[in-house]
Amino acid sequence: MSAFLALLRRDLRLALRSPGDSATVLLFFVLAVVLFPFGVGPEPQVLARIAAGVVWVTALLACLLALERLFQLDAEDGALEHIVLAPAPLEFLVLAKILAHWLTTGLPLVIVSPLLALMLQLAPEGYGALVLSLALGTPSLSLIGAVGAALALGARRGTVLLPLLVLPLYIPVLIFGAAAVDAATHGLSSRPHLLLLAAILAGALALAPWAAAASIRQAVQ
Repeated sequence: MSAFLALLRRDLRLALRSPGDSATVLLFFVLAVVLFPFGVGPEPQVLARIAAGVVWVTALLACLLALERLFQLDAEDGALEHIVLAPAPLEFLVLAKILAHWLTTGLPLVIVSPLLALMLQLAPEGYGALVLSLALGTPSLSLIGAVGAALALGARRGTVLLPLLVLPLYIPVLIFGAAAVDAATHGLSSRPHLLLLAAILAGALALAPWAAAASIRQAVQ
């Protein structure tokens, strides 16, 4: 646990020292959402109908934008080898890096999303479901993305390979996340969709750190 907390503090300090990376993800999220009214028109009915999907798709792409640096920087400066050789289980150290990634990328997206949903004329009934679905879904995106980032380590075209590996696995999270918001805006219960998102998060939490750790060991060897 001490190694887990030490690595988490290290990654958070590094993120605070170079806030440009996290700011780029957040800025991409905001600008991508802002562009949609210019493309589809300012009609409130149209914007309200697509609001949930727009916010979720842009959040997904924003998370994907930050995945490459999850392990790549440590691999380039040699820190990843020290992490692999640490006495603590590699799976827990990988989980610490994933948590730091979510705190610096996913959590800001969750916080900002209600403001963007307001701009897209989302019905008031959907705000709670939007925040809850993103709070459950973005950690799954980080966990699943960590597996893809670990698999892409050392690949000649890792930047191109990473989206191809990760995007198909993101589809269930996207479907249930947008469906939860859509159900809430139509007066239906979003609980089934949120429970499915929680189940995906539980499964990713159980499997992703181990899969990512195995890929990192292979890449380091």
